[in-house]
Amino acid sequence: MGRILLSEGDLTALAVDAIVNAANTELQLGSGIAGAIRERGGASIQAECDAKAPIGLGEATLTGAGKLAAKHVIHAAAMELGSRASEASLRAATRASLELARVERLRTIAFPALGTGVGGFPVQRCAEVMLEEVRAHLAGETTLEEVHFVLFGEPAYRVFEMVNDSDRVRATLARLAR
Repeated sequence: MGRILLSEGDLTALAVDAIVNAANTELQLGSGIAGAIRERGGASIQAECDAKAPIGLGEATLTGAGKLAAKHVIHAAAMELGSRASEASLRAATRASLELARVERLRTIAFPALGTGVGGFPVQRCAEVMLEEVRAHLAGETTLEEVHFVLFGEPAYRVFEMVNDSDRVRATLARLAR
């Protein structure tokens, strides 16, 4: 089973098979994570996005990573352009990203807290939903060996850490109760 790793930092600096962009359905690399990907990765990423756009809400697509350390960018559409993320769209976009990683035979992937910036989704619920989806994916057939969550700022990191720790404690107690 693959490992889940949490860190605070710059998602665009990670040398993994793919980083995940908190995308909109039009694949416009505006602000937040998407803006950082555009600025650090170069214009080729937006050009690839333009050729693939639009995608459906909750879907994901793969592009190159331009000048980034990662090999690819998975664009996970957790919201419509100018709209907010919902639990259903966040869950679907996370699932679609993980499935795309499996299809592409990726071994390492790094997520931000999807939908919590411009999308306005609460960080704690984001952590609960995304960690649940990642654990379910890792329990099945997958090529992923490591799933990183790279959080912007200590508060977001601490929320993900708390949710991850409570999930691990709950799983340990369930095993002990058998």
